[in-house]
Amino acid sequence: MRIITGQYKGRHFDIPRTFKARPTTDFAKENIFNVLNGYIDFDGSAALDLFAGTGSISLEMLSRGCAPVVSVEADRDHAAFIAQCMKKIGTTDNILIRGDVFRFLKKCHEQSDFIFADPPYALEDLATLPSLVLGNDLLKPDGIFVLEHGKTYDFSQEPRFIEHRSYGSVNFSLFR
Repeated sequence: MRIITGQYKGRHFDIPRTFKARPTTDFAKENIFNVLNGYIDFDGSAALDLFAGTGSISLEMLSRGCAPVVSVEADRDHAAFIAQCMKKIGTTDNILIRGDVFRFLKKCHEQSDFIFADPPYALEDLATLPSLVLGNDLLKPDGIFVLEHGKTYDFSQEPRFIEHRSYGSVNFSLFR
């Protein structure tokens, strides 16, 4: 796993082979962040990374200037790996929450400029994420919410949907 651009550009982190989480591919990550440059100025933006997994997106957010970045991950080993990566780059702008994303969303009252969710593609409640995030007023005005998902999902009928991008088997739906 590597950081594509920004302050920590080129940094590599070796993901343990025992991990269930798969990081967003470098190709898909680079392309979606290029698209996002047209929607948001990352520098100083408050960001939320849901289902943080390996921390790949959180690291990219931090490298591009987002601060603070809140990473939510339920798996103990994955959360420990994320904490280790944050320590390696020496950042204090990351807040790591080990817990269930759905419980977090119900209790969270902080708004973010940029929210990224990369749930397991087979997650039973994946389709409810746009309404949970947007319905709980977690996105600041002019903020952007990105949901990574498999090809079987179509969020184009959601009220705040703005566009869909596909990079191989990786799909992103963007909401405002």
